[in-house]
Amino acid sequence: MKLLWKLSREAIRYRKLYIVAILSTLMLTVVNLTAPKVLSAMTGIVSDGVDEAGMRRIVRLTVILILLYLLRILFRFLSNYLAHKAAWYLVGDLRTRTYDKLERMHIGYFHDKQTGDLMSRIVNDTRDFELLYAHMIPETITNMVTFLGVLIVLLTINWKPALITCAPIPLIFISGIIFSKKVRPYFKISQKKMGELNGKLQDNLSGIHEIQSFGREEYETDQVNISNFEHIKAMLRALKLSAVFHPSVEFISSLGTILVVSFGGYLAWKESFKVEDVVAFLLYLGLFYAPVTGLANLLESMQQSLAGAERVMAVLDAPCEITDKQDAEDMKDVKGDIVFEHVSFSYETGGVVLDDVSFHCPPGKMLALVGPTGVGKTTLTQLISRFYEPSKGKIMIDGHDISDVTIESLRQNISPVLQDTFLFNGTISENIAYAMPEASEEEIKAAAKAANIHNDIMAMPEGYDTLVGERGLRLSGGQKQRVAIARAILRKSPIIILDEATASVDVETEQQIQQAISGISGSRTIIAIAHRLSTIRNADKILVIENGRVAESGTHEELVEKGGIYARMSRIQE
Repeated sequence: MKLLWKLSREAIRYRKLYIVAILSTLMLTVVNLTAPKVLSAMTGIVSDGVDEAGMRRIVRLTVILILLYLLRILFRFLSNYLAHKAAWYLVGDLRTRTYDKLERMHIGYFHDKQTGDLMSRIVNDTRDFELLYAHMIPETITNMVTFLGVLIVLLTINWKPALITCAPIPLIFISGIIFSKKVRPYFKISQKKMGELNGKLQDNLSGIHEIQSFGREEYETDQVNISNFEHIKAMLRALKLSAVFHPSVEFISSLGTILVVSFGGYLAWKESFKVEDVVAFLLYLGLFYAPVTGLANLLESMQQSLAGAERVMAVLDAPCEITDKQDAEDMKDVKGDIVFEHVSFSYETGGVVLDDVSFHCPPGKMLALVGPTGVGKTTLTQLISRFYEPSKGKIMIDGHDISDVTIESLRQNISPVLQDTFLFNGTISENIAYAMPEASEEEIKAAAKAANIHNDIMAMPEGYDTLVGERGLRLSGGQKQRVAIARAILRKSPIIILDEATASVDVETEQQIQQAISGISGSRTIIAIAHRLSTIRNADKILVIENGRVAESGTHEELVEKGGIYARMSRIQE
């Protein structure tokens, strides 16, 4: 019920559509309850013998019956279409909201999540809301109103068989509760397995080059097949319960019909049951058990929908660990003065990543971070953008604690160039202008020239309109890096973070990237992570990070002269 209440609050914005749909559903039920009464009256006229007056009544009743059936068409249309319209708008809203929530979650949230599973929640699980709001809720209302309406009519016709008609209802109700408790866990497992299957497919399609290169096609097909049939087996376990439940409900309903017909025959024998009442009772009897059986059928779909709804609400209800303070202010006129004061950081899984790190990088200077893999260099740069929060200490930009400013304004002043450069499946021009969509063609070209990628682009048949493919597949590693640098330059952020910008390129491309970095040095504050020390020889300060601490600090010449860790790294790379 708690989950249903949450879902109702989501749907309330479309209450006008639902009100009209529900009213149409109620009117449809009234029409369905009235039609048998008209047919019963016509049967009574025929059984008493048809004369001229009786014929006129039959004609009037026939017209009324036709009007009722026409109204049934109208009300069914309004009920079905408006409920579907409201439900699909709700699905669209929830898909957008779920994506928006994921988009704003802190980076740590995604560490143990599969992309395919999250996609399944956005696309597949939200779709179940349409079943819930367009089918189950309207049909449940229709069935309940029909059930109560028919019961009242049956009691007015003859209360004795009407009570016998209700005898199977408690059994159906109890079996429905048991079924609901048993079947929903299987639907949850099924949808979880569907998410895992989507995750596996997403991983494999992204890594198709590696699969083919290492000849793992058969192995990966087997893994997909295993994941596929885990989903199918979970679904079949749920359907197995359904295959037992639904025939059981039909059997119990049939027993009720048998009891009523038998007792009705006894009453007719005793002449206390008129022929037209028998006809009416039998017509309404079909209407009586239909909603009961319908509600039982809806239980299965409802459990499946609620299982999906729980997965969606788990995302929407997940706490955002990194948010703006209530009194957070926008950063303005940022110069790029960065200060770390005794900053420490640990992941939730344990283990200290950074331990009491302090340094100062003045505006327009280049600070380089070097050291072995896994010592916290990338984490340090992500702390600056507040992708993570420090466990201790504080980070200042232009004298402002970054936890006191809005995240949006903070990140607007920082442009990253990552080792694993991500380009969107669009044109080169669109990717360069991604952070500044309003940029003119001249500004885009100026940024490309500053990043030493303009000549490469002009050598392509379609120039700046060249499609880069998924993740920039149609460009070389060096070209992708320089497009990313152009994107950072175009944004004109006062702070640029270069995370292994030359790690996977050849010597010539490295020189081109170095020239691009030199071109922006002095005008921007640059935080550069590098394993190739040649990239950061001209840095204003170099920090050597080891075991999460600043082991050495100084310029290239000063550190070489010290003969410590940096000097040893420098000798190895000569």
